[in-house]
Order: sequence, then structure tokens, then C-alpha cells
Amino acid sequence: MTDSKELQVKTKHEVTTPAEQTKPGLVFTPDVDIFEDERRLTLLADMPGVANEDVKIDLNDGVLSIAGEVKPFEGADESDVLIEFDTGRYYRQFTLSEVIDQNRLEAKLEDGVLRLILPKAEKAIPRRITVAAG
Repeated sequence: MTDSKELQVKTKHEVTTPAEQTKPGLVFTPDVDIFEDERRLTLLADMPGVANEDVKIDLNDGVLSIAGEVKPFEGADESDVLIEFDTGRYYRQFTLSEVIDQNRLEAKLEDGVLRLILPKAEKAIPRRITVAAG
């Protein structure tokens, strides 16, 4: 018996928000995976085509905002023949709880994936209490 899985292409999803945009163009919601262990949350956001200098991460009043811009790839002397990769901006927000130490966030963008490390506050990290013999 063979287990065959077809390759599923996932398309970008444009943000549907009642907020008015101040800049023309498409805005996409990056797909996100979040993992947790005892010491931290790790957030992975897919942002293909975004360069390091075009990523903006803001933390304000416990709200983490992730934004990135995909600029057109063609050069000034080139004309479009076929364009299947949409350019525009990525944007997503998360509300952080008091469990996250908001002063120690780390971010890294590699191969179109933004990795955010959200360390837990010391008071939220589980600890084992040793019982002394009597």
C-alpha cells in the first residue's frame, strides 16, 4: 500500500478588514504557525518575497504587529510577460498576554519565513519543587 499525497498549492489570502487603507495595493494575511514549550512561544509567519529591510515588527500596548512589503521583482528596463506572484504587503496582529516577556522578543527572517521568539515571563514558567526528607 502506498501513501500518495498531492502537492497542494496554497494561495495568498487578501486581508478583509473594514479599516481603510492609506496606501494603494494588495494586503495579505501571512499564514502563521505557533509552537509552545515551557520557556517560550515560537511564531513562524510565511512572508515570501519580503526582504529583511522591508519587515516591520511593532509592539504597542500588548499588541504585536507584523508587516512586510513585497516589491516588484522586474527591473526598470524589463516589461511584464507573465506575473503569477502577487506583490503587495503582509500584515497581521496578535494580542500578547502577560505570560509573554515583552522586553525579550527576538526576530529573524530567513528564506521567506519570519521566526519570532516570544519568551515567557519567569512567573509563567513551570517549576518543580523538591520535597526535602523529614
